[in-house]
Amino acid sequence: MNEDVKRCECCAEEPTEEELLERLDAVIEDYRGKPGALIPVLQLAQGIFGYLPEVALKHIARRLGKPYSEVAGVVGFYSFFTTVPRGEHLVRVCLGTACYVRGGVQVLDALKKELDIDIGGTTDDRRFSLAIGRCFGACGLAPVIMVDEDVHHRVKPKRVNEILAQYAGEPALAERSA
Repeated sequence: MNEDVKRCECCAEEPTEEELLERLDAVIEDYRGKPGALIPVLQLAQGIFGYLPEVALKHIARRLGKPYSEVAGVVGFYSFFTTVPRGEHLVRVCLGTACYVRGGVQVLDALKKELDIDIGGTTDDRRFSLAIGRCFGACGLAPVIMVDEDVHHRVKPKRVNEILAQYAGEPALAERSA
């Protein structure tokens, strides 16, 4: 995300929908009338909201003078965009050929069990979201996962907890549930 959802500095509260839409209006103004504006506006909107709620999509369509179906179609086509809230950390498991044959599915299963979510899901505390990828370009280091932009290679299912703990800011997940 290019711009994280910012909390109010004085009271650490989440911004209101109205405040987020005001930020979005500023972005739209910068891109209004420019060819190809829709994708960068959507990217920045996702950074502002943390995902692309329907209210933002309708607002973008209205302000850019585009049909809602076009805006929603672009969001649905590109896997980068999400219409559901994502966690603070995005965990992606490579299931390209090399990662698949070297245990990527077992790593995915371990992550699903550890996080108690399925592919596309987000943990209840909104700390982690889980996704799959088709090739991260690190085939010689398979199986590979990425947490945000960090690549973890030669991952074994038993190391999943240790990797997640680096991003949890707390003791390893299994230690919390023990």
